[in-house]
Amino acid sequence: LIGLSGGIDSALTATLACHAIGSENVTCVMMPSAYSSDHSLSDSITLSNNLGCNIHKLPIEPIIDVYNDSISPLFKLRGSGTTEENIQARVRGTLLMAIANKENALLLTTGNKSELAVGYCTLYGDMCGGLSVIGDLYKTTVYSLSKYINQKFNRHLIPPSIITKAPSAELRPNQEDQDTLPPYELLDAILKQYLEHYRSGDEIIRDGYKKETVDWVISQVNSQEYKRQQTPPVLKVSQAAFGQGRRMPIAGTISLFST
Repeated sequence: LIGLSGGIDSALTATLACHAIGSENVTCVMMPSAYSSDHSLSDSITLSNNLGCNIHKLPIEPIIDVYNDSISPLFKLRGSGTTEENIQARVRGTLLMAIANKENALLLTTGNKSELAVGYCTLYGDMCGGLSVIGDLYKTTVYSLSKYINQKFNRHLIPPSIITKAPSAELRPNQEDQDTLPPYELLDAILKQYLEHYRSGDEIIRDGYKKETVDWVISQVNSQEYKRQQTPPVLKVSQAAFGQGRRMPIAGTISLFST
């Protein structure tokens, strides 16, 4: 079972699942909100048709409205922000877990290593599931692997529009990942040095990276360990996969490789 967003991470996860166990054994669920774009829905349908897997649509906006109406008296004059975005993710996680329970299915999470590293994910939301398929793949590797799959099959199995669109969680209007994160090419380069080569912030900065960017990335990695220890098992493809490949305490990590 996979929550299909129209983005590249869930598209790659669904493609790998269909290749591994057969498309007849894979079910995808679209859960559009008020911020889901039309092209994300159409891309999801195109992908599922290409893969030959089952797909269902469960709009979540009515559920979101109930949540917001119920909790809004406690949030007077505070405006909307990350809290409301996380509610969307958690509604989706709840629905997917319910379907997985009912159908005795394994829910696959779709988060990549870049997101897990810096905590760009929601506990009890998009982190719900039983197995993290691409949790040891950086975002740039997700793109490379998706392109390779299309070349391997000599067809656009993963629609080109999924690969070329700007990555977005689509939890608020006109949202893009780079509103919050450094460009993935930059983020992944720093993460590889820090996570896989065990280099300190000072060493990475001496390579020419901006201090404020390196400091932010390392701070995020160290402060988000509590999230990663609550993620499903990650399929290990590197020497520094989160979980068994990188055993770190939740507390006391900040001083280890900080600048």
